[in-house]
Amino acid sequence: MSGALRFEIEARDGQARVGRVTTARGSFETPCFMPVGTRGTVKAMTSADVEALGYEVVLANTYHLMMRPGSGLVRRLGGIHAFTGWDGHILSDSGGFQVFSLSPQVDDEGVTFQSTYDGSYQRLTPESAVAIQVELGTDIQMVLDVCSSLPSTPEVLRLALERTADWARRARDAHPGGTQALFGIVQGGDDPELRAESARITAGLGFDGYGIGGLSVGESREAMLISLEAAVAELPLDAPRYLMGVGDPIGLVEGIARGVDMFDCVLPTRLGRHGTALTSAGRLSLRSAAHAEDPGPIDPECPCPVCARWSRAFIRHLLSVGEPTGGSLVSRHNLAWLRSLVKRASAAVAAGTLGELREQVGRTWAAGGP
Repeated sequence: MSGALRFEIEARDGQARVGRVTTARGSFETPCFMPVGTRGTVKAMTSADVEALGYEVVLANTYHLMMRPGSGLVRRLGGIHAFTGWDGHILSDSGGFQVFSLSPQVDDEGVTFQSTYDGSYQRLTPESAVAIQVELGTDIQMVLDVCSSLPSTPEVLRLALERTADWARRARDAHPGGTQALFGIVQGGDDPELRAESARITAGLGFDGYGIGGLSVGESREAMLISLEAAVAELPLDAPRYLMGVGDPIGLVEGIARGVDMFDCVLPTRLGRHGTALTSAGRLSLRSAAHAEDPGPIDPECPCPVCARWSRAFIRHLLSVGEPTGGSLVSRHNLAWLRSLVKRASAAVAAGTLGELREQVGRTWAAGGP
């Protein structure tokens, strides 16, 4: 471990825990959901918007920022926090998931891929991924990993596991230390034995925290949770665990119940931009004609600034005429609603009643949830 991060557990309920992560920048509560600011901003929102909702950590993406505007430019302008106007914590994904969606050429040393921006061929290695994230100046960086699609053969999953482990070791050795924390990543697909093996290897390398990647990529919920349990069982108790790319209501609550501390997902803002809201009654399509004359808020039980001020009818009007403000308002509501759900989960862990919340969320979202 680099010593750049400290994690303290403050309450437990079974495997679930409430804690606090402390870095040189300050601290943030866990469990936490991290809005995705791929290119340095959460889509259709400003840093001030996200800050006003109470978020303490956002995610930025190494692949996109290394391509545009370039990590060197970000460094010259004072680092990612000064560049984006965000004073809270920033975690940078290594870009591995995005790169592997581009059908790259992978070898033991790294990955070669074609940029979606200009068609140029680019090379990413465990060492260069670390160096780029150092230039960005994020608070937490992720190692470069091999993310296999599911389903995959045992041979493909085994090779991905071995390369991810080797790349994690190389990233750890290349990391310069200082105030930037480094998280390893567990792979293994939907095979619980491979998940446990990957977690043991990654934990043995000694990181500040541990990401669990390559889940929620097409496998069933049951398969995801079984693989998650296998990984978590092998990870240290005194380090934060981060379930990458999961942010639906059931996934959040079930992940928390299994000892996960950090989550990220594009789901709340992607749904919001298309006019779908997360509510206490489940998903709500605000594009429906049923809301054309509805003076009520998106969710009567939600105290967020959007629900306090604007009606379903107005937001539907904005969406219907293609006004970007509509998607921005629904995105803001969705992020507020999701943060409220995580806060409720934290309170339930502290009170020892997380099981009741799991049942409630399961009933609401099992049919027709995201």
